[in-house]
Amino acid sequence: MATVAEILGTKYPLIQGSMARISRHELVIAVSNAGGLGVLTSAGFDKEGLREEIRKVKAGTDKPFAVNLMLMMKNIPEMVEVIIEEEVPFVMTGAGTPKPYMPALTEAGIKVIPVIPSVKLAKKMEDLGAVAVVAEGMESGGHVGETTTMALVPQVASAVNIPVIAAGGIGDGRGVAAAYALGAQGIQAGTIFLTADETPVPDAFKQAVLDADDTATTVTGRRSGAPVRSIKNPMIAKYLELEYSGASRDALEELSLGSLSKAVFEGDVENGSVMAGEISGMVNSKRSVKDIIEGLFNEAEEVVNNLKITY
Repeated sequence: MATVAEILGTKYPLIQGSMARISRHELVIAVSNAGGLGVLTSAGFDKEGLREEIRKVKAGTDKPFAVNLMLMMKNIPEMVEVIIEEEVPFVMTGAGTPKPYMPALTEAGIKVIPVIPSVKLAKKMEDLGAVAVVAEGMESGGHVGETTTMALVPQVASAVNIPVIAAGGIGDGRGVAAAYALGAQGIQAGTIFLTADETPVPDAFKQAVLDADDTATTVTGRRSGAPVRSIKNPMIAKYLELEYSGASRDALEELSLGSLSKAVFEGDVENGSVMAGEISGMVNSKRSVKDIIEGLFNEAEEVVNNLKITY
């Protein structure tokens, strides 16, 4: 079996988690140039907007990169068309099945790596022809599943014959080493890049992550079946209050309408949605993407070399 780095064509077995509205060309270029797989978000773009972002990535790096497709979006067929036309090497998928698009993507030589929250879906993705799967635990930021990384990764690793990439709760080299111990062959990380120099979000957004501690995040949307992890703020508190008092879907949508854009583009961290994972409390400095990635794997190597198990 090929290693994750060999499959990706990268120096490190690292995929940058796609963050809606955030992982635009600036971050993707930096990650790919630093030896990871940068992943471009397609959320918020129309067909030509995505094409423009893809071309900006290509202008900034000759290294591999991916485009993420949140399959709940209505314009996925158009996005797939652009991805094929622009010869994007990898596609990451989530929030649905890529089955309708696999034949066209595979025929175009594009490798598909789905993000999955369960063993059942991992097996389905393997059967569809995915080259690897990202097993994402509920510790991650944004849309989450129900199983923790510690429980999910080894079960997925035992169930499929394609490489498994661990995601959710990985904030330093210890997390990388733990992912390997659980049976993963690589990692996906998102939250650690939120405060990176190259990440195109306002300083207020980055400061909200820097100020977070280990209990700073919470999950909304559990009752509606669309759970999302974000940093607590007044809007999130109000949302939870309404959600657990039985408020209508319309009332919840009215409160949260445009909340991601408020945080990502306007820096409104009181009324916006600052999606971040449980490891936010470990993110305590602004650094370059290169420093983040190299530090992650240098520390992982030290952890493994110094590991002593006694009984």
